[in-house]
Amino acid sequence: MSFAPPDLPQAAAALAAALGCGLLIGVERERRKGEGPGRALAGLRTFALTCVTGAAAALTQIDGLIVAGALFVAALTVVAYLRDRSDDPGVTTEVALLLTYLIGVLCSWSLPLAAGLAVGLTALLAGRERLHGFARHWLLPAEVRDGIVLAALVLLALPLVPDRPLWGNTLNPHVIVQLLALLLGVQAAAHLARRLLQARHAVALSALASGFVSSTATIATLGLAVREGRSGARLMAGGGLLSCVSTLLQLLLVAAAVQPAWLAHLVGPALAGGAVALLWGMWLVRGAPSEAAPMTAEKGESMFSLKGAAAVAALLAGIQALVQALTLWLGESGLIVGSLLGALADLHSALAAVFTWGPPAPIGHQAVMGALAVHSLSKSVTAALVGGRTYALWLLPGLWGHTVLVMGLLWAF
Repeated sequence: MSFAPPDLPQAAAALAAALGCGLLIGVERERRKGEGPGRALAGLRTFALTCVTGAAAALTQIDGLIVAGALFVAALTVVAYLRDRSDDPGVTTEVALLLTYLIGVLCSWSLPLAAGLAVGLTALLAGRERLHGFARHWLLPAEVRDGIVLAALVLLALPLVPDRPLWGNTLNPHVIVQLLALLLGVQAAAHLARRLLQARHAVALSALASGFVSSTATIATLGLAVREGRSGARLMAGGGLLSCVSTLLQLLLVAAAVQPAWLAHLVGPALAGGAVALLWGMWLVRGAPSEAAPMTAEKGESMFSLKGAAAVAALLAGIQALVQALTLWLGESGLIVGSLLGALADLHSALAAVFTWGPPAPIGHQAVMGALAVHSLSKSVTAALVGGRTYALWLLPGLWGHTVLVMGLLWAF
C-alpha cells in the first residue's frame, strides 16, 4: 500500500487540535474521576492521549490502523467496565472515551467539526446533574409522551411523506405534515415557555417568533388554547396580534429579496402598521388577567392538542384547495384576482408574485392592498372558527386597525 506523507503544517494543526479537544474533555472527566482504587477508568491524560492517538492513526491514511485503534479503545472500555466495582457502574466515561478517539480521527478531516463535537460532548458531560434533573423531575409524563409523538412526526413521518402536489400546485402531503409539525411545535414551545417565564412574556415572545413562520397558524394555535380553556381570550388575542408584526417585517424582507424597488413604497406603511400592531398587542397582553408564572403543569396536561392541530392543518389545506378550484374555474383573471386568491392561504407567496410581476405600479398597489385585506379576512375567519367569539372580538379590532392603516398609507403614497 502506497503511503503519501501528510502536509506537515496540516498534520501539526490536526495533532494540536486533537490534543486540545482531548484536554477539554479530559478536564471535565478528571473532576469526576475520583481517587484511590475505585476511581473511574480515564482522566485528563488518558482522554488527551486517546484523542491524539486517533489523529495520528488518521494521518497515517491506513484504514486498518484506524479501525484497530477504535477496536482497542472499545476493548479497553469493556474491560474497565467489567472490573468496575462502584455502586453506579455507568458507561458514560467508556462511551466518551471511544467518541474522543473518533474526534481525534475527525481532526485530520475537519477541524471545525471535530472541535464542535468536542465542545458538545464536554457540555453534555458537564451538565449531568441538570440533565438528570430535567428528565427525572422537571419533565412530566405527558410532556415526555408528547415529545416522543412530535419527534416521531418530524424524524420519521415527515421524511417518508411524498413531497409532490396532488392537485395542481396544492395539497402537497409533505407540506401538510410539515404544517402539522409546525403547529404542534408552536404549541409545545408555548407550553414550555409558560413553565419557564411569566405567561405574558411567554406568549409575547413565542407569538413574535412563530409569526415569522405563519401568523395564521399562530392565531389558530392561540385560539385553540382559548377554546380548550388553557388560557384567556385577551392574552391569546394579544399574542395573535403580535404575530402580525412579524408578518409585516417579513413582507419587507420578501420585497427586498424579490424586487427591491418595492421597498421604498412599503417600508413606511409596513413599519407604521407594525408599530400599531405592536402597541395594541402589548396593551392586550399587559391588560390580560394574570396567569400562573411560571406555570406548573398538571401530570395529565399535554403540551399540545394533536386533534386541534390536525383540524387547523386541514382548514388551511382546505383553503388552498378552494384557491385551486376557483383558479381552475375563473382562469387567468389578472394579477389582482390571483393575488387575492393566493392571499387566502399565504400572504408572502401571493405578494412575491406581485413583486415579481414588475416594479411598483398602480395595479401592483391595488393587488398588495387587496391581498392584505383578504389575508386579514382569512385570519379573522380562522380566529372565529378556532378560538370562538370572545377571542375574535378581542383580536379583530387590532387586526383590522393596523391593516386599514397599511392599506391607507399605500393608497396615499
